[in-house]
Amino acid sequence: MTKSPVWHPFTQHGLNAPIPLVTRSEGAALFTKDGRRIIDGISSWWVTTHGHSHPRIMAAIADQAGKLDQIIFAGWTHEPAEALARGLVAMMPRPLDYVFYSDSGSTSVEVALKMALGYWTNRGEPRHRIVVMEHSYHGDTIGAMSVGARGVFNRTYAELLFDVGQVPFPSPGMEQATLDALEAMCRNEAPAAFIVEPLILGAGGMLIYPAWVLTEMRVICERHDVLFIADEVMTGWGRTGTLLACEQAGIVPDILCLSKGLTGGAIPLAVTMATPAIYDAHYSLDRSQLFYHSSSYTANPIACAAANANLDIWREEPVLKQIVTLATRQRAALAKICSLPGVADARQLGTITALDLEAKEQGYLSTIGPQLLTFFAEQNLLLRPLGNTIYVMPPYCIDQTDLATIYCAINAWLERGE
Repeated sequence: MTKSPVWHPFTQHGLNAPIPLVTRSEGAALFTKDGRRIIDGISSWWVTTHGHSHPRIMAAIADQAGKLDQIIFAGWTHEPAEALARGLVAMMPRPLDYVFYSDSGSTSVEVALKMALGYWTNRGEPRHRIVVMEHSYHGDTIGAMSVGARGVFNRTYAELLFDVGQVPFPSPGMEQATLDALEAMCRNEAPAAFIVEPLILGAGGMLIYPAWVLTEMRVICERHDVLFIADEVMTGWGRTGTLLACEQAGIVPDILCLSKGLTGGAIPLAVTMATPAIYDAHYSLDRSQLFYHSSSYTANPIACAAANANLDIWREEPVLKQIVTLATRQRAALAKICSLPGVADARQLGTITALDLEAKEQGYLSTIGPQLLTFFAEQNLLLRPLGNTIYVMPPYCIDQTDLATIYCAINAWLERGE
């Protein structure tokens, strides 16, 4: 086979690691050209919820593709987008009454940041400071990188990133320090917004913090009139055990970012939902105050049709029951390996489990990461550790046998004592 011209994301091609060619998918499995069945233990980068090639979503895509494929969305509309917006407003907590479409998690965050800045500017009270949480990840566009942790992901582009305020991650026993830091920044710096991944930081290492901290952070922002942005790109659509992670803290953000599971993981689409106050700040006879953001494929009809099918699944099928079952199985599987030698800080939130391996090198560039990736691939598993952190985040439809296979492989690695 000749060398591929494809340049893959987050892939060092100089290492010459084999790249499998996947030809089809079904449920929790991927099937390769060379005849292997791969168990997808990370929902193909956290997007696939109900399972690959879900019949209802595939049928919706096929049906819409024969009717309307694409149309400009500036000043035009179509029924799949209208239906999806109405469905999202009905499903998500009030008063998140407005839906702005984009096409990825990163862009949903960019939109949220622009909304926050536009809100203050159009009120005649311009604010520009954004406050973030340590170790966060919000995407790979310039604005999203700016509000994420500085490090290997973005050091090449450091000169392009804008400055932000940062509160420490609320590690066990240090929660009050986080709240005190947020209180001080909101009081003294009058920031435009605080953006946070609710309950768990994904690419930052699957770091989990308690719901009461999230509740208190929302209270602080409300007290100081600072907009609260919840980035639920990863956590939304049931990953943490509830439709939104914010539910567990009893809060509603001013701005909500959703993507990944929005279409069940089948096709790219994102939304940024906002309260009437955010929308009204941009509503005017003055065209200079309109919201200046778009992309060519905003609210693509085929993607919206897939998302509408996802909403139908949530409304009509026992998704939360599936989530409870998976979370219970995950808990039992993790319990069997959490005390084994070499394991540090085994943890779980909803359908997500994670554990850190004791290693000389910590973090994303730990040399153990590529070794783990190769080992799991040889076991016909799609697991993609974050350095020395192994996490399991499968589609909700995964069966007990496939889940057990994943943990048997993790156990086999631990028994090697490397």
